[in-house]
Amino acid sequence: MSHAAQSRSPIQALRASRIREVANAGMGRADVLPFWFGEPDEVTPEFIREAAKRALDEGDTFYTQNFGLPALREALAAYSSRLHQPTQAANIAVTSSGVSALMLIAQLLLNPADRVVIVTPLWPNLVEIPKILNAESVTVSLKLDTTGPEPSWTLDLDELLDALTPGTRALLLNSPNNPTGWTITREQQEIILAHCRKHGIWLMADDVYERLVYDESSGQTACAPSFLDIADPNERVVSTNSFSKSWLMTGWRLGWMQVPVSLMPDLGKLIEYNTSCAPGFVQKAGIVAVEKGEEIVAHSIARYRKARDFLFDRLSAPVFREAGLIAPRPTGAMYLFFRIQGEHDTLALCKKLVTEAGLGLAPGSAFGPEGEGAIRWCFASSLDRLELGVQRLEHFLGRGGA
Repeated sequence: MSHAAQSRSPIQALRASRIREVANAGMGRADVLPFWFGEPDEVTPEFIREAAKRALDEGDTFYTQNFGLPALREALAAYSSRLHQPTQAANIAVTSSGVSALMLIAQLLLNPADRVVIVTPLWPNLVEIPKILNAESVTVSLKLDTTGPEPSWTLDLDELLDALTPGTRALLLNSPNNPTGWTITREQQEIILAHCRKHGIWLMADDVYERLVYDESSGQTACAPSFLDIADPNERVVSTNSFSKSWLMTGWRLGWMQVPVSLMPDLGKLIEYNTSCAPGFVQKAGIVAVEKGEEIVAHSIARYRKARDFLFDRLSAPVFREAGLIAPRPTGAMYLFFRIQGEHDTLALCKKLVTEAGLGLAPGSAFGPEGEGAIRWCFASSLDRLELGVQRLEHFLGRGGA
């Protein structure tokens, strides 16, 4: 009998991050253009950084409340009320990152063997979290539709509803979606919500990219359709969010969730036993971001829209089409998820792109088997860097690198 130290079998079975695997092959190399992570290339704005500095200088280095500073919870409630239906600070819990919010909600709601339906391809963290808790993950994949004027990622709503059988515990849905940029419509949300109500299914919405939508008519208060717009505040709908993308704060690890008040007592226990609280000086920066950061959000939307259109146009050129590349134009988030026809090992391909072309992209297989054959390119970058990346990809494909 072996007595080797081992973790639980569900943990051993978790997928390691293939994005990290590619990044590890290129990190530290000055000749590699890194587009692999979902991260803007701009630093956090100075007025947000200064708020954290002031808090530190004032000695804000102590524990805070489990649910977050009251001032931040009030600011987030006001922010959500501007974008969606009115809500109260009592529905808001601050967390140490958006992914921590997702883990907390999973711990709160999922029992071993519970059935969780997940719309994929998807950021691997989201797919793996239920598995940590011994829940059963059932996936419904977005489809690449090439029949319209432009290729697009689409949801087969009937397939999703068929998967949401009675007894299903939860639906986990990320829109705008990482990696595809697909964004759910209001009509689809209403149908899904009605179905989940009928069968008592929890709706777990990852809304981290809700502000990054590219409909020109949306204006300064651009926001993707949200279940928070149409759900009763006390029904089985939870929304998780993050400061990372909208306010250029990826490294700050600050997030929040909006949940029915009835969940808060037990949620407070879980926060205590996970992280106890988010750092006070980071929350002070969050208050400033929420209350004074709309210009930053508008700046990012305008910048990413230009970057998206630039990258889409370049990857739709005849030279790439002839190489079998199909590039849908994303409607939200910060990624272009393109297919290369005949490609079945994107991990190996992305490693070759790093070593042979100096181009760092994320393999589609990192987002589950449904993503294999595609590659994710984060376009939250300058047009000059994107153009250089496109040139490197063109040269690589021209040499028969794929």
